[in-house]
Amino acid sequence: MLSIDPAQQSERENYKLLIGSIVPRPIALVTTLSPEGVLNAAPFSYFNIVSSKPPLVSIAIQRRGGKPKDTARNAMTEGAFVVHITDTSYLEQMNQTAANLPPEASEVALAELTQVASEAIAVPGLAEARIRMECVLEQALPLGETSESPTTDLLLGRIVRFHIDASLYHEGRIDIVALDPVSRLAGSDYARLGEVISLPRPD
Repeated sequence: MLSIDPAQQSERENYKLLIGSIVPRPIALVTTLSPEGVLNAAPFSYFNIVSSKPPLVSIAIQRRGGKPKDTARNAMTEGAFVVHITDTSYLEQMNQTAANLPPEASEVALAELTQVASEAIAVPGLAEARIRMECVLEQALPLGETSESPTTDLLLGRIVRFHIDASLYHEGRIDIVALDPVSRLAGSDYARLGEVISLPRPD
């Protein structure tokens, strides 16, 4: 086994080990609204469940040049965002939203996605996604090198509304095969749902 001290490597070298090892990662396509009314969309794979009571999700957004990215800044300013679960039906459009646009430009327009009004928050969602979650910002934690110079904004979102395509919903459960979710690997690679292995939990 190789033994690697992350303190002796560059950020980029550590990044490659992380994204190549922690796979597959679910992808949250997140919409936020700027104070000027621009609907921003961006994908994040540093994303997961935090709690079911209350329903909380986490999204870690790496800063650029020490400054929060549009998604983090908008979420912290407006206090709300929408998380969309990425699936194969709009994978190409999701990928387009990763473009590095200025704050006054909308990735939603670039990717030709369709905005739809939310019910509980002011931030619109995207009609193409078959699962979306309206979230209010529970907490934003700056993390990273030092408290004076953070490198990441960890957003905790409380889900206040689930929107689920009826074809995916059966007796309170999601049909994961019908959803056909897409996960993130390393580089330019993504993965679809492969073989499902069922193992009963031990008593």
